[in-house]
Amino acid sequence: MHGRQRTASIGRYFWPAAVLASLLAFLLFDRPLAADCGGLDSASSVSEALALAEMGQTEVIQVQGVVTAVFPGRQGLNGFFLQSIESENVRGGFVYAPDLALSDWHRIEPGSLLLLTARPGQWQGRAQLQRVQSVSHCGDRPLPSPAALDLPAERDELERLHGRLVTLPDDLVVTGNDQLGRFGSLKLSAGDRLFRHQVPDDGRLHRIVLDDGSYARHPDPVPYLDARGTRRVGDRVRALTGVLVEAFDDWRLHPVSSPDFVTGNPRPELPQSPAGLRVAAFNVENYFVTLGRRGAADDAELQRQRDKLFAALERQDAHLLALVEVENSRTALADLVQRLNARLPEERRYAMLDGPVRRGDDAIKVALIYRPTELEPLSGAETDPHPVHNRPPVFAAFRDRASDRRFIAAAVHFKAKVGCPQQGDIDRGQGCWNRLRTEQAEALLEAVTDAARRHETDQILLAGDFNSYAEEDPINLIQRHGYVDLVADHLPPKRRYSYVFRGESGTLDYIFASNSLAGAVTGVDIWHINADEPVFLAFDQRGGGAPGSRGQPWRSSDHDPVIIGIRRHRPAD
Repeated sequence: MHGRQRTASIGRYFWPAAVLASLLAFLLFDRPLAADCGGLDSASSVSEALALAEMGQTEVIQVQGVVTAVFPGRQGLNGFFLQSIESENVRGGFVYAPDLALSDWHRIEPGSLLLLTARPGQWQGRAQLQRVQSVSHCGDRPLPSPAALDLPAERDELERLHGRLVTLPDDLVVTGNDQLGRFGSLKLSAGDRLFRHQVPDDGRLHRIVLDDGSYARHPDPVPYLDARGTRRVGDRVRALTGVLVEAFDDWRLHPVSSPDFVTGNPRPELPQSPAGLRVAAFNVENYFVTLGRRGAADDAELQRQRDKLFAALERQDAHLLALVEVENSRTALADLVQRLNARLPEERRYAMLDGPVRRGDDAIKVALIYRPTELEPLSGAETDPHPVHNRPPVFAAFRDRASDRRFIAAAVHFKAKVGCPQQGDIDRGQGCWNRLRTEQAEALLEAVTDAARRHETDQILLAGDFNSYAEEDPINLIQRHGYVDLVADHLPPKRRYSYVFRGESGTLDYIFASNSLAGAVTGVDIWHINADEPVFLAFDQRGGGAPGSRGQPWRSSDHDPVIIGIRRHRPAD
């Protein structure tokens, strides 16, 4: 099994730091590889050797080729890449050599012409050379010129370049970083980040994984971070050169030199707070005070979670908050409000609404909290008892003290797209449970319409995590009933995302306004503090307490908060 490379540079390629000390000791004795190159002319080329491996042959053969990249030791890939030197049918392949002595590795470097005795084999469905019996260094050759690879790429082109040294000449953008802390890899795409439902299904490769010369878990240190300890989606990387491989269901590039990153999406220190009465929707990602369930595992994690969340909530400075993923218990919401208020001056503190403490049978619930200095509640917290809701929406009537505006606000969390059934409400292009989410949208609209009628207002806000991307059925249904998607109405397309999943950005979090209220909206912001940040910076990950992360809003959740402003004076007659 291939291992993970940790980087310490010598010359033109990266050596594992763990291996470097031992390697230097061997260098002092200068124990060269065998120099018997008499069979060089009769040896198989890399192309021929890989063809034998693909046919299933496992007999020992002699192979000659030039080294293009080296990733030694358990902390690397446990091997190196060879490329054929013929002018036609150029192929490249991996040599798995976990038992090669450290004294041999110092002569295996890019440009080395090698003659090796090994067996053909396969790994991850790909041909390689393995069980190396001998290696001879037969001089140096100019490193093969990297073949150009442009994205998006055709499958035939990728197959032709598999195992070879390639260069991606154009700048690429980081479109996904969820595996950075776990496997040291980033998803890259050409042009701009990839958006959900906008990636063409044309059979071409639109993203590539920038790997780090290893497939082991939890690299230490995490590669590719900037000076602030992050690598955000939207950052860019200049022309890359490395070896192209397909492994673990992705096309990957193992670089042969340090990637040159450019900050293309800096952290926004503060939200673009719109004027007026501020309303925010924020998924707080499992705020549990019961340890060891879905939230924090212990007191230390819970404190990190609180520090991050409260830093985010303070800076949002919202007058009304729709909270999602609070533990469905008597104490969690009260704990959150009490501890948040302890950090705030009296005039900025929040209150909870009277109403049922436990809502529905799910482990998590939604909630509305508000500033009594700005808003007067005209009702307690109401819920919709319709059985279609696994997490019943919570809504209430409010009066804006500054403008006397009366409106209904609802906190929403529809069924997630995960946990797919084997049949029935399966994924038909909009994630599984789409039918259920559409039914939940129908029930929600009926409930808030009834509440608006009882409180004699036609001004309604729906805020929260709808678990539906723009133009999916639940969103279309809400819009057909006369509600305005404020995110789409106020933000340019490139900023319409609150969540990044498998390298694709999209909006799951919304605030909708009834037509009668939409015209009073002064502005909208999605504060991109979470979705663009690597997962390993979360409170329950090893980077959550790192300098620059602890007590900061970055990756305080997996969703970005949505913030709107509502005009606080009546328009002139």
